Amino acid sequence: MSQEDLLSSIKNLAATGASIAQTRLELLSVDVQIVRAKFISLLVMIVCALFFLFFGLVMLSLLIVIYSWESDRMLALGLLTSGFITIGLILAILIMRSLRTMPKLFEASIAELAKDREELSC
Repeated sequence: MSQEDLLSSIKNLAATGASIAQTRLELLSVDVQIVRAKFISLLVMIVCALFFLFFGLVMLSLLIVIYSWESDRMLALGLLTSGFITIGLILAILIMRSLRTMPKLFEASIAELAKDREELSC
């Protein structure tokens, strides 16, 4: 094998490695864009939902307190407060559980890179 063939093989190997790296970086970029778009839309929906749910709960609480103004307004306020705190704690626990079980970021890209490394090492 001549030196020219060896240099040509090394250049081809470097070109292939650069092509693989470029493809993987493009895949990573697409993953980031998808995750960012989903996160922003989800965040906007969550904020809107929380605003309207909070406003609805305040109005419902006012309705219940005004309805029971003459008889048991303190009992109504106490029950509503304890209910809201209980629901808030349950939701906080569910949020923390879902954050712990979230899939790893860039899981597909990491799997592809692992496959590339295995193929190159053989």
